[in-house]
Amino acid sequence: MMQAPQALRVHDTQTTLYEPAGSGMNPLIRDWRGARVWIIGASTGIGAETAKLLLEKGARVAISARKTDALQEIADTYPQALVLTLDVTQHAQVLSARDQLLAEWGGLDLMLIVAGAYNEMRVDSFDMAVVNQLLDVNLRGVFHCIDAMLPILLSQKNGGGGIGIVSSVAGYSGLPKALVYGPTKAALINLCESLYFDLHPRGHAVYMINPGFVATPATAQNNFVMPGLISAGRAAQEIVTGMEKGVFHIHFPKGFTNWLRMARLLPYRWYFSLIHKVTGL
Repeated sequence: MMQAPQALRVHDTQTTLYEPAGSGMNPLIRDWRGARVWIIGASTGIGAETAKLLLEKGARVAISARKTDALQEIADTYPQALVLTLDVTQHAQVLSARDQLLAEWGGLDLMLIVAGAYNEMRVDSFDMAVVNQLLDVNLRGVFHCIDAMLPILLSQKNGGGGIGIVSSVAGYSGLPKALVYGPTKAALINLCESLYFDLHPRGHAVYMINPGFVATPATAQNNFVMPGLISAGRAAQEIVTGMEKGVFHIHFPKGFTNWLRMARLLPYRWYFSLIHKVTGL
C-alpha cells in the first residue's frame, strides 16, 4: 500500500462532504458548505465555471492554472477562493501547491482535474512537437495531479474524499481530426475506470467526466459544426449535479453523448461510414 510521504502532513483528513451512496456508484453530496475542493485547470471554460458554481454553493475552492491573472479575476469576485498558480506538466509545482493547500486547509475533500490541451490533427499535419505537448498536459499532467492526491485519500482510513477527471467524448472511439487528442482522452477514460476499482472499495468517490462540445476558448478554433454545443456554465451545472447524485460517468449533453456511445457499438464498417456521413470528414 502507498504510504503518505514524510513531508505530507494532513491535519484533518476526515470529511463531512459525502453521505452514504444511494442508487449511484459514488456517495451522495447534499451540502457543499465548507467542502475543500481543488480545481486544476480553473482559469477559463469548464474549470472556471465549476469553481464559481461551487464557491456560490459555499465550498472552499482552490483554483489552479498557469495564468495567475485569470485566476485572480475569479478571486477578486470570490474572496474565499485560494489561488495556487501552477503548470500541470511540472510535477514539483503540483506537489508544492498541494503542500501549500494542506498548510492552509489541513485537508482536502475533492480534486477536480480539468486541465487539458486541444489541437486538431490529421496524418497530413502530424507534428511530434504537438504530440508531446498534448501527452505532457493531457496524460502526464493528470498523473502528476493524481500523485499529489492519492496520499491524502489513502491516509483517510474511514474513506471520504474523491477525484474527478475531465476527459471527453472524443475518447469513446476514433474520430477525424482527433489523431492525438482522442487517444489521450481515451487513456483518461481507462484511468478513471481503473481508479474506481481501487478507490471505491476504500470509500472514495471517482468521477469520470466526458463533455461533448462546450463553448470554450479551445473549441472556438473548430471550423466544423459542433452538434449539441452547450455553454461552459451549463457544463459546470451538469458536473456538479452529477457529483451530487453520486454518478460515476458524468456525460453531457445526453442526446449527443448517448448517440456517440451507441455508435461505438456498431460494426466498424458501419461506424466509419456513419461518422464520415455525419462529419463529412
